[in-house]
Amino acid sequence: MNFIFDVGNVLVDYKPLLYLESLFHDEALVVKMHETVFLSQEWVSMDRGLLTHREACEAFCQREPGFSAAIKRTMDNLPALFTPISETIELLPAIKEKGHGLFYLSNIHKETRDFLIGEYGFFDLFDGGIFSCDVLEIKPSPEIYRRLLSKYSLLPGDCLFFDDSPENVEAANNEGLNGILFTGAGCAQVYLSPARNHTDMS
Repeated sequence: MNFIFDVGNVLVDYKPLLYLESLFHDEALVVKMHETVFLSQEWVSMDRGLLTHREACEAFCQREPGFSAAIKRTMDNLPALFTPISETIELLPAIKEKGHGLFYLSNIHKETRDFLIGEYGFFDLFDGGIFSCDVLEIKPSPEIYRRLLSKYSLLPGDCLFFDDSPENVEAANNEGLNGILFTGAGCAQVYLSPARNHTDMS
């Protein structure tokens, strides 16, 4: 069996509002930065690998010049967004020890990819994976799931895919993977039980 994990809110925390609240003790500014940065088309374009961190920051500042200082502070401190979810990380060695394949599939931009790979050694446990910025596709596009399956010669029915987004899970199921909505490490741990019948994914 192959375990495929999303990254944000599965392997590492990704909570933009809490991050912004730690930077700005101003509710209106928190809302403004959330809309300007995290809910922007530029953020999606970064995930697609079409914009760099610097280019996106410049676009934000050009659109909202009165908030340039807050925008730059938000963008400069982005690594603080991503902290490991220990409960999930602790499962990774057990997955490998039991002989399962281990992969990641994440919507993420280049600078964050580089930070995570450089900062957290648990990525060394993975057999491989795909970051959206490297293939110019993002979940829930069917193509990104197909890219992962093709790159590593994986059979969809032999894959468990864990993601915190119902939309991404549904897209995985549509491609024949066993998509599972991630609600905590326990939903993955159950598949490590010797008594688990892996032919029944219901």
